[in-house]
Amino acid sequence: MNDRAPKKTDLMTEAERDAYHAEKMKKKKEARTRMLATKTEERGLLIVHTGKGKGKSTAAFGMVFRAIGHGFKVGIVQFVKGAWGTGERDVLEKFSDLVTIRAMGEGFTWDTQDRQRDLAAAAAAWKQAKEMIADPAYKMVLLDELNICLRYDYLPLEEVIEVLKNKPRDTHVIVTGRNAKDELIEIADLVTEMTEIKHPFRTGVKAQAGIEF
Repeated sequence: MNDRAPKKTDLMTEAERDAYHAEKMKKKKEARTRMLATKTEERGLLIVHTGKGKGKSTAAFGMVFRAIGHGFKVGIVQFVKGAWGTGERDVLEKFSDLVTIRAMGEGFTWDTQDRQRDLAAAAAAWKQAKEMIADPAYKMVLLDELNICLRYDYLPLEEVIEVLKNKPRDTHVIVTGRNAKDELIEIADLVTEMTEIKHPFRTGVKAQAGIEF
């Protein structure tokens, strides 16, 4: 038994529904046009992808592909995944005139099991990242898994925040990784938290080419 009160459209003919829909969409378009007219600023953004769900780096690389589609030069520093072969790296190497990739990591900290080695790798990657951010040739810089280095205190948080806060105005910088620091979230322009609902790893499915790497 359905006790739902009838909606306005339930009592309409198809022609009346079409007219009602057209009028509703017209008003929505007018409201959106007025809203868009107030958005006039264009500048580089500090973007953070964090959270426990899958898709942080995937979404970031999607923006990288979009940027090179516009002919923008992009710099990428991988703070953790340098030891892995990845599909995105193989593809982007075909655009060497627009993309510079520096795979500086040596795997997750539980892979190396050597804190001093992790510290050295993080410092080298951060040095490369600072150079790319300061270089006006780069329109976008992706700092993949930087949040992991900050989580384990492999880099001085204050310095990282200062560099990102004072990045060139026209440069987009994307930071990925779980557990983004509150200080980073505070200065970011765009923050997305990936939430895990289901993951095949929980049912015994391993990381697979084309999905995870």
